[in-house]
Parts: sequence; structure tokens; C-alpha cells
Amino acid sequence: MIQVTPQMRVRVAVDPVDFRRGIDGLRRLCIADLNEDPFRGTVYLFRNRQATSIKVLIYDGQGFWLCQKRLSAGRFAHWPTGSSLAPHEFAVLIAGGDPAQAKGAPAWRPIPVPT
Repeated sequence: MIQVTPQMRVRVAVDPVDFRRGIDGLRRLCIADLNEDPFRGTVYLFRNRQATSIKVLIYDGQGFWLCQKRLSAGRFAHWPTGSSLAPHEFAVLIAGGDPAQAKGAPAWRPIPVPT
């Protein structure tokens, strides 16, 4: 299980991606399509066309982690339409649930993203 803390940003590629891409290919997608710097420690989430697999890309300060989850049966039926998720919504999504139905406490004071 990936440890995603409440301070982490989670970005979602709304459109499916080619799962033959590895770390470098997905890193380039982060830069080109999401206009993000993948070296900031943001969690990036991708899915395949059939919605049976997801990949998670994270930089931890030493290198990239690329994790994949493929469902044994069924699909990730509740893929987000927006490009960001809260960390608790990420946990619901990778478990196959609907992140839009995940309720969490509102942020009392948001943590600013370092520039």
C-alpha cells in the first residue's frame, strides 16, 4: 500500500494512457499534459483504456516509484473527471470505490504548495 499523507497533492490524468509507458514516458506526460513538475513529490494517477488497471507515479527525493494495480475482475468504474483528488479520495479510488462519495473533514487551513 502506498502511504499518501494529507499534505500530498494527488493529480489525475483524466484521459486513458498507453500502459506500455514506463517511468520516463509517464514523467513526460506529467510535464506536457498536466503542466506539472514530477520532481515535487506529487502523486500522479493514470488508467488504461479498459479501466482495469491504474498506475501511480511518485518521486520520493531519491528516485521515482511506479506502482500498478490491475483488478482481477471488473473495472475502475468511478474515474474522476477533474484533475485533482484529496488524499482520502485517492485511497477510495484505488480500492475501486467512488471518490466523489468519499467524505472527509474540510481543511481547516490548507498547507501551501512550496514554490
